[in-house]
Amino acid sequence: MIVAQATRGELVFPTSVNAALKLQLALADPDCHIDHAIKLVLGEPALAARTVALANTAVFSRGGGETITGARGAVMRVGYRNLYSLVAAMVVRQFGSKIADPDLRAMALQLWEHTAHVAALAYVIARRVTGVDADTALFAGIVHEVGGFYLLSRADEFPGLLAAGGEQWMQSAEEVISREVMRRLLIPEPVATAIECLRDGLLSIPPDSLLDTLLLAKQLAPVASPLQDSYLEMLTPSESVIDFIIDNETLKTILAESADEVKSMCAALLV
Repeated sequence: MIVAQATRGELVFPTSVNAALKLQLALADPDCHIDHAIKLVLGEPALAARTVALANTAVFSRGGGETITGARGAVMRVGYRNLYSLVAAMVVRQFGSKIADPDLRAMALQLWEHTAHVAALAYVIARRVTGVDADTALFAGIVHEVGGFYLLSRADEFPGLLAAGGEQWMQSAEEVISREVMRRLLIPEPVATAIECLRDGLLSIPPDSLLDTLLLAKQLAPVASPLQDSYLEMLTPSESVIDFIIDNETLKTILAESADEVKSMCAALLV
């Protein structure tokens, strides 16, 4: 039923998601002036707090830059593209805002923690390993589980939707739903394609694409997705396959050097 609805484009979003989408569309307007963007940020306290927090992370305050305390300085420092990513984060998180069942709420919280870690790691891996655009990697990490969030947001209405034993159905359902939700959220095609390829994707040698970036980030995230896919169980950081694709010691060194960046960026997303 829920898959049929999604296929027909009959997606049911919480009111809070629709409100966040309007903000996202406003910021996507190429004619959106900085002063208007700041007003939009100030109109959403959670977004304002997250923007200031991100501006003060190790990633954006390199060289000991002064602490940012206001929305204007924060928007100027992180830039429109990362502000857009923060709005996307707000959209994704809103899917779990009206979940009534405590177990489902706990799953949504864990899924967001996983998402935040993946997004932060993807940003660093893009800069230090794969060479893809880091801002795009951050955005892709934030939205890569949007299909799972949508399923969780509707699970109250469909008892047994996430019941054990339906893994194969879940995988196919999430693929269809994720594709339709990404289309509704106007996710750029290169990002959507990378996310759709995650389930069957294999790391390249050497890793050099957005897909590789997401695969590495998901495998290295310290918090697993509660909707963990079997394809990730085959590849873990402790196994030789990653060492074959990228020297494990090199990867460990990169992650150690970037630990503060990952930690602070993840914390900013979790505000």
